[in-house]
Amino acid sequence: MKKILVLVALLTFCLVTQAQKLLPLEISPDGHYLQTSDGKPFFYLGDTAWELFHRLDREEVLHYLANRAAKGYNVIQAVALAELDGVDVPNAYGHKPLTDRNPAHPDCKEGADNDYWDHVDFIIENANKMGLYVGLLPTWGRWWNDNNPIFNAGNAEKFGKWIAERYSDNDVIWILGGDRNPDAADKQEIIRAMARGIRSVDKENLITFHPTGWQTSSRWFHGDGWLSFNGRQSGHNQRYNSNMQIIDDFRRSPAKPIVELEPLYEDHPLEFNPDNEGHSCAWDVRRTLYWSIFYGAAGVTYGHHSVWQMYDEDKGPINRPLMTWREALDQPAAGQAVHLKRLMESRPYFSRIPAPEFIIDDKVWSSVPGAGRYRFAATMDKEGSWAMVYAPLGRTFSVDSKMLTGKKLTAWWYSPRTGKAKKIGRFTNDGSAMMFTPPAVGEALDWVLVIDDAAKKYSKPGKW
Repeated sequence: MKKILVLVALLTFCLVTQAQKLLPLEISPDGHYLQTSDGKPFFYLGDTAWELFHRLDREEVLHYLANRAAKGYNVIQAVALAELDGVDVPNAYGHKPLTDRNPAHPDCKEGADNDYWDHVDFIIENANKMGLYVGLLPTWGRWWNDNNPIFNAGNAEKFGKWIAERYSDNDVIWILGGDRNPDAADKQEIIRAMARGIRSVDKENLITFHPTGWQTSSRWFHGDGWLSFNGRQSGHNQRYNSNMQIIDDFRRSPAKPIVELEPLYEDHPLEFNPDNEGHSCAWDVRRTLYWSIFYGAAGVTYGHHSVWQMYDEDKGPINRPLMTWREALDQPAAGQAVHLKRLMESRPYFSRIPAPEFIIDDKVWSSVPGAGRYRFAATMDKEGSWAMVYAPLGRTFSVDSKMLTGKKLTAWWYSPRTGKAKKIGRFTNDGSAMMFTPPAVGEALDWVLVIDDAAKKYSKPGKW
């Protein structure tokens, strides 16, 4: 079986490998978005693979990376000192990352392929070759936050410097934190010390912070110079409320991009309460991704409940995974996430703003723009040359055409499920409310309305 996986991985690898080194990532001039060093938009489309370094062998790694590269992802998020006893339980080759559990003394041996960090090298290098940046978490939060932590400010700075010396020449994005909040001064100092250690070596690669659900890095670190962009976790729930908080970060000064680092995973126990709430589906996941972008995020991260933990029959299950990680790789939302990336890249990119006021409230506002799982959300070009509305279900709604500049407008329906667009028609913009009903009326059938200034002759939504 492993030989077959390797052959498939290598075949896909040949199809997706980039011929040149990935370009460095930067912050856009207005501070809201990410771009490559040649000034082109970089829509952060990540996948959550927290246990990648810890639980998979090399053949499995290549299979996973090739699948994600082929699907159009551009960032893989993984943890060096992993959550699931990654300090004390060896990796697939029997190696542990630290000597005597001491972050100041990583366990490194002479020669290749004979310690934990050689395996991490292999994964990062192959991810980069496949066109994937690695969102590299030096440690999961339990190791600096929970009872009996192994980190303090002193060894955090040393470990940050060491890991940056090893990987700063790779295409990485540093993600500090690891699903914990620095809710005390000493914990904040550990994070700042690790950032100092990294920045003492690595002056270029971006750095962010990954908090718990419903939280944002801006709460503690927005003014810190090392924080390149804000990281958020909207949490494993079905409601729009935490995604809408992205607008608050979008409006902060100085402006910094926001990336949704952990939304609701596919097939995850909703609210961590499967007995009462069941498990999420692709529709739940799509909503959280589109809400995040339409409220102002510069990128999003997909996740599957089996993939983050790399669950297999020989591994202990965490919170009732429904299938193995291999089976989960091709769940519906895993392939649908790229449709959002392609949609946003098909319109002028850096001028995008959240535009909740573009949607006209219904007589009963809880219907439109709605609440809970059924919230409608809008984004648009700040000059008014295009606008989009995410409709989570087939319900009639109206928009304010006065916010659009074109005398003639072209409207489209775009499917988040298929990535296909269908033209609705052309309209005269007389400044009145415009009413639309999605093509399929009902539940769990989400759509995006795209309205363009016809004179701009933009491409079909989702196409370049």
